[in-house]
Amino acid sequence: MPSPVDLTPSLSARLSAAILARPVSDADLQAAALFTLDAVANIVAGRNSGPGRKLLSWQNMMSTGSGGPVDKARLSFLYGSLCHILEVDDLHRASVVHPGCIVVPAVFAMAAGSNGRSALTAILRGFEACCRVGMSVGPEHYRIWHNTATCGPFGSAMAVASLLQLDEASCVNALGNAGSQSSGLWQFLDTGAETKHLHAGRGAEAGVVAATLAKHGFTGAPEILEGDRGFYRATCPNPDERLLLPAEEEQWQLQATSIKPWPSCRHTHPAIECALELHRQLPEGTAIKSVRVFAYPAALDLCDREAVETAYAGKFSLQHCVATALINGVVEFDSFEAAARTEARHLRSRTAVSAVEPFQSAYPVHWGSRVEVELENASVIAHQVADARGDPELPLSHHDLVAKARGLLVHGGHPAPDQLIDQVLAMSATGNVPDLSGLLVTLDHGFD
Repeated sequence: MPSPVDLTPSLSARLSAAILARPVSDADLQAAALFTLDAVANIVAGRNSGPGRKLLSWQNMMSTGSGGPVDKARLSFLYGSLCHILEVDDLHRASVVHPGCIVVPAVFAMAAGSNGRSALTAILRGFEACCRVGMSVGPEHYRIWHNTATCGPFGSAMAVASLLQLDEASCVNALGNAGSQSSGLWQFLDTGAETKHLHAGRGAEAGVVAATLAKHGFTGAPEILEGDRGFYRATCPNPDERLLLPAEEEQWQLQATSIKPWPSCRHTHPAIECALELHRQLPEGTAIKSVRVFAYPAALDLCDREAVETAYAGKFSLQHCVATALINGVVEFDSFEAAARTEARHLRSRTAVSAVEPFQSAYPVHWGSRVEVELENASVIAHQVADARGDPELPLSHHDLVAKARGLLVHGGHPAPDQLIDQVLAMSATGNVPDLSGLLVTLDHGFD
């Protein structure tokens, strides 16, 4: 007698159905436009960086003699890589995924000139997919795997599937093939290698390839997540499938995403928040004897780094971020350059970091920190936060978001920043998707 047919839908089928069925309001689209603006500004600003110039020079070399435009998969790779370079793109805490640098590049590569509302709907759905997968992988996955790279392809695939109006079966094919392209390891941190930018680029590109192939009937594994040789079994010691599917009353995960105010790893931001407040409290002329930073284990795993030989290493150093914030009262792009690293060296060496409660238990729902500064006169000042600026609990204002975007666009040498800002924000009403491809030109030097 034949075995009964298993009619239980796969996890990716259930995820696709849940995302496609969710209603989208005007408020959702307006929120998506702001996150899109943040990602677009990061793409443009990423041009004005060492890795950005290398990427654009590489693209110029690869396309010499072709005489045609960059294909959409390659375009999504370039946009995604550029978006993640300056470490000031968005971050979804519960999944530890940077969704904007994966999803927005894929949509902008595919949809330039098309309807803005459809594109923003696709972005909402893409955020949902990669954040949901990221929440489900469990905390141990993050110790070896970079969640943005591994979970991101599910988001870019879902977003492009939405743009292409794929049915649920085709969405499952897209997610199946996206999941088989998931990769991205933290090993680059040991030397400060530039590999992390490829994680975002490949994550965006993988989804474009997976969804456009699905449009042509190219099949993917339906049980790519839960299968015996699937994503969870390969990379997740403790996955929690319950976190994969949204409840009806839950908001879109885009609404639970944080936007960074400072250009460093998000794990450093709660401590930066504390250090900036303590800088304001420091008595004039009083020397600092020592600093103690209290956080949670994931922050130490990635950002416990006293010696910082490069700007990128500084962005992943709690010691450096806190020291430069205490010394200067600001954290900006120049805070990680050679002069600032030298200036902060002695205070970095006197900064201790440790993981303690209540921050350990609150993570990953809340990313908090406490900084204590002991002065030479033996007095101690301290500040503690449960969340950082830019988190949903402490959101940046509309004015601050636009100001951040304008600063990034100016940094990236955009010829008309305000015009591009208006175009992106108009996508939630009657505007179309701006075309960024004309910005992919090789830069020989930085802008003033």
